[in-house]
Amino acid sequence: MNIKLKKLLKIAPLCLLPLGFGLQSCSSYEQFRYITEEFEIPNQVFKFDYNQTWLAVLQVMKSYNLELTNQESGVIKTRWQDNTYEVNFADSFGSSDAVKAARFKLIINVVKGFRGNREVSKVTVYRRQMIEQDFLQGWKVIPTDGILEKTILYRIERNLMIAAKLKKIEEQKAKEIEANF
Repeated sequence: MNIKLKKLLKIAPLCLLPLGFGLQSCSSYEQFRYITEEFEIPNQVFKFDYNQTWLAVLQVMKSYNLELTNQESGVIKTRWQDNTYEVNFADSFGSSDAVKAARFKLIINVVKGFRGNREVSKVTVYRRQMIEQDFLQGWKVIPTDGILEKTILYRIERNLMIAAKLKKIEEQKAKEIEANF
């Protein structure tokens, strides 16, 4: 046998090894797809300072039963909220059976940052949704549809915009009063 052919036969299995791992990873992607979806946590950067954003987040979250609000760390957590009726209604047109119980918890994180020399803040909304089919299986975490998280971010943005408009109107009134004085 040729020396070059012998070297090629020794190297060939090593070259095909990464290809085998690549095919293996593609076939196992479906098992871990939910992890990648769960790490796509809805967030938004607002062009407002941290204190304004924090107040807007608190205003939106006042309708929820809050467990923790810590402005220094920028974290808001809700207690478990029962949403069995909403989950059963949303799934009523699907093929899945009704769930015995469903609950969710929201964790909102507000972070201060800078874009250039301007202060901005980033809000992240994470929803942990759990369902219980029957008492034998126990609670199971399911992926969220993301609608509630995006709705909360929209409401925060609207509150910030309204506060900015009101501030602008107050400044104009102050200028008019000062000019007429």
